[in-house]
Amino acid sequence: MEILGLLSDGFLLAMQPLNLLLIIVGVTLGLFIGAMPGLGSVNGVAILLPITFLVPPNSAIIFLAAIYYGAMYGGAISSITLGIPGASTAVATTFDGRPLAMKGRASLALVTAAVASFIGGTVSNIFFTAFAPPLASVALSFGNPEIFALMLLAFATFVGLGGDDIPKTIFSICIGLVFAAVGYDEISGAPRLIFFDISGFLHGINFLVLAIGVYGIGEMLWTIDSTRGKITSTEAKFSIKGVTADAKEALQRGWKGTTIGSLIGFFVGILPAAGATPGSLMSYGVAKMLSKNPKDYGQGHPDGVAAPEAANNSASTGSMLPMLTLGIPGSPTTAILLGGMVIWGLTPGPRLFVDQSEFVWGLIGSFYVSNFFALVVNLAFIPVFIWMLRMPFTILAPMIFVLSVVGGYAATRDMHDVWLMLIFGIGAFFLRKLDYPVAPAVLAIVLGPIAEPTLRQSLLLSSGDPMIFLNRPIAGPITVIAVILILLPLFKFGWNKFKKSGGTQPAQQG
Repeated sequence: MEILGLLSDGFLLAMQPLNLLLIIVGVTLGLFIGAMPGLGSVNGVAILLPITFLVPPNSAIIFLAAIYYGAMYGGAISSITLGIPGASTAVATTFDGRPLAMKGRASLALVTAAVASFIGGTVSNIFFTAFAPPLASVALSFGNPEIFALMLLAFATFVGLGGDDIPKTIFSICIGLVFAAVGYDEISGAPRLIFFDISGFLHGINFLVLAIGVYGIGEMLWTIDSTRGKITSTEAKFSIKGVTADAKEALQRGWKGTTIGSLIGFFVGILPAAGATPGSLMSYGVAKMLSKNPKDYGQGHPDGVAAPEAANNSASTGSMLPMLTLGIPGSPTTAILLGGMVIWGLTPGPRLFVDQSEFVWGLIGSFYVSNFFALVVNLAFIPVFIWMLRMPFTILAPMIFVLSVVGGYAATRDMHDVWLMLIFGIGAFFLRKLDYPVAPAVLAIVLGPIAEPTLRQSLLLSSGDPMIFLNRPIAGPITVIAVILILLPLFKFGWNKFKKSGGTQPAQQG
């Protein structure tokens, strides 16, 4: 009951006129920041941080948190309407969101993303409110072996993303891991895979540059080639009655993905250095793996939109938890928020809930309010997003190209990455022509920089004994599940071969 009393005080603080105005402005700005390729919540919060010194500290952090919420919603917009991920957290949304839009169901995709985001945010807010201190201690118990086991589980969930052709999927994963290794070695500090001694490779390959190249440039080239220039515009329709029907369909066909994303997203989000991107990718992989019809994924399945969108919004709240309770940022955006709190004279950590109770519960109350207004603003702007799809492709294609180039440059401010993005786009086009899946490569470059150092540091800790991943109480079960999932396709392949040979044997004898 004490928690409910504190939460009601937080709601009252969040609903004060200044704070409410900042929440509405924040989620609206965040929505468009998240929708712009190359920007995302990190850049949006960093750019607008100086403005917050004009208002009290409580209002400032509420405003920045609202931008964060809005950006999580906004990332899906360009993923669905243009096929370009607005942020790395929305890459998995592209897998089914874009095919839905191309089928004339953009409204369903956008409504599904908004509803799943709202549910994911609400579930994570409830977890945050009820279990903040114990969950923070769980997050703290995750060392390098546990994080590597979790990354191994993530790899296991998307082994099946490439369809039934397992060798091509493994090849795609290996290509992604090679790109993830480019740059300075985190442990030894030595440069690795600096192709042709080009200095631009020293800072590594930015994931967003690769994602925009593959899903922006590559998708545009694929559309032009597959339609031979006959495509004019997408048959996108919008009506208030249609949005209501889409919301009903989103709940009916996307409830499983929303549930999976809400739970996985939050628990991955609370882990320091994990963040929303691995959470959304894992949720998509798990949703596909548990589906009765996994082949529908990638063709325009609402569940494939709901899972990553619920996950990235759930993870955004989850990543706030270690920041507030332990002083450890759970994502790059919360690292900027942490810096802002220190500037305002607030010290994150276990004592924050006691010494600055009004601030903490005001912020938690604002999470609920921001989540609601983000849903309302998102649904209100759906006609604008639908209008974008009605443009002739002769106008849309150059716009996608320009946005991709601008987004690729905005991510690192380096022309080297723009050229790299164009090369990735052309490479992704030819991979698709040869029927190689590109999704596993994109996902591998996300998880590679997390998996490799945690693997090596774990082995250093155990003097090279790999049993460290099985002996520890948390890492052990996760590793066993991951290994089973990785070997499952091989067992299925062997079983199918056995059944075929068993079925043809009697026919040959007769």
